[in-house]
Amino acid sequence: MAVWAEAGTVPARWSRLATAHGLFNLLTGLWPLVHYRSFEAVTGPKTDEWLVRCVGGLGAAAGYVQLRAGRAAEGLASARRLGAGAAATFGAIDLVYGGSGRISRIYLLDAVVELAWLAAWAAPARRTGGKRRNR
Repeated sequence: MAVWAEAGTVPARWSRLATAHGLFNLLTGLWPLVHYRSFEAVTGPKTDEWLVRCVGGLGAAAGYVQLRAGRAAEGLASARRLGAGAAATFGAIDLVYGGSGRISRIYLLDAVVELAWLAAWAAPARRTGGKRRNR
């Protein structure tokens, strides 16, 4: 992204990805805050409601930051770091605890989604090798 910032251009896919992932994080984070019963009906009963709400709030905050990234290289770089970190964290928890049966196996579906977000954030950097290419 630093190379794009110097060149004054940022591929539009970064902005679209930040918006899409931001909406996902915002909505899934708000869900247990807005309607806890439906969240628990889908994801299974929880022991600590306060912890579910805390994680939901953090997810919503991450989504809000991603949505506010705009089109500037610096904002999109922050959205990428935050998005990749959140996806890696949520995905790892989903796999470890969903796979062991400690939490509902529905979280394995979320792990797939989180891994897809992680791959989406990694793909543009991998495709360009961190440098602009003329095709």
